[in-house]
Amino acid sequence: MLFFAHLPLEAGVIAVFLCQNDPGMCDDWDATAGANRAFVFRGPLSPATVPTEGETLLGAVTALRPHPADTPTTEPVLGRLGGEPHWIQGDETPGCPSCTGPMAFTAELEEGADFETSANFGGGGLGYVFHCRPCGEAAFLWQR
Repeated sequence: MLFFAHLPLEAGVIAVFLCQNDPGMCDDWDATAGANRAFVFRGPLSPATVPTEGETLLGAVTALRPHPADTPTTEPVLGRLGGEPHWIQGDETPGCPSCTGPMAFTAELEEGADFETSANFGGGGLGYVFHCRPCGEAAFLWQR
């Protein structure tokens, strides 16, 4: 699975992963089909140690930082935190797997400009991150 995003929360982060193996061969647009995973990590976090062997592609690493919507920036903006989702195909808010209640919208993510390191949402799609605060569950899906 492709590590896609690390999003800040009040008490931790959400890490988002999606299937990018043979695009179209896994149901990576569905929050519950198993091709996407989002995890909530709470408490203090520390960076992982860089492996001493193998290849680390630092050129493929980007950072998502909160940016006020009313402040101009020269940095590329590839989504937003909070608010309401701008659904392309219609509301698909996932239910929490623990309590079955609707999950809270957390972030909307866009494809990046570099096809080698960006997520594939079918060209022009949007990714949607949700989480259930009481249960500590998270989900990810996309639409095109």
